[in-house]
Amino acid sequence: MSTAITDETLIQQALAGRQAAFANLVTRYERYVFTLVLRLVKNREDAHEVAQDTFLRAFRYLADFRGDARFSTWLYKIAYSTSLNFLRKQNPDILSLDDQEKPVNLLHVSSPDASHAMELADRNIALQQAIAQLSSDDAAIITLFYLYEHSLEEICQITNLTMTNAKTKLCRARQRLRHIMEQNPHLMAG
Repeated sequence: MSTAITDETLIQQALAGRQAAFANLVTRYERYVFTLVLRLVKNREDAHEVAQDTFLRAFRYLADFRGDARFSTWLYKIAYSTSLNFLRKQNPDILSLDDQEKPVNLLHVSSPDASHAMELADRNIALQQAIAQLSSDDAAIITLFYLYEHSLEEICQITNLTMTNAKTKLCRARQRLRHIMEQNPHLMAG
């Protein structure tokens, strides 16, 4: 029997004024939010700032969370939107992403063989390096789909893309990622 407190319980407690409950939500999602934001803004210091802004906005609008989607989907939508707003402020000429893989968590594969685990860790690092070379929107959609295991429907909610556009962007992002991996054999070694 699991004793983990659900997101819904923490949300209700936070809405009732228990600050520790919201702090638990932040702790639960801060790494994921930071990773998504970093994929978009491409700068660690800016990503920290945008991630903090994301949680401030989430706290401010927590009462508006209706539960129609998972809390993580709602939170990532805020992170995505906050990142785009930050990028627009930095470069007013930036186009909307509407114009125009987790990286599979290899470390959760159970293996008693330490060398196998090291090989998987090396592949995971190489995949992260390849994703870092993608454009912001490609890295974000790959991260949402593979790292965070969001469905295409949830990605559409987060990014405001149509289903067709999300499928197309994911397919093209996969192709670009494959191309980066092929062009950089050191990323594929291991």
